[in-house]
Amino acid sequence: MLIIRIFMVLAVIGIGGSVIAWMFTGKVHYRAWAWKFFRAAVVVIFVYLALFALERIFVPFV
Repeated sequence: MLIIRIFMVLAVIGIGGSVIAWMFTGKVHYRAWAWKFFRAAVVVIFVYLALFALERIFVPFV
């Protein structure tokens, strides 16, 4: 779970940095990078929540 948290912190830094770079330069590819970071972060959040759900389902059987 530590790896997922580290990835989420890096995603937030990447999104923030890309948005700030886009605002200062006006180049569209920075906005595209921010969107890609955001989509990756959403996928990681869903994986994180799915792991919690699977843990709640399968731990009582052990």
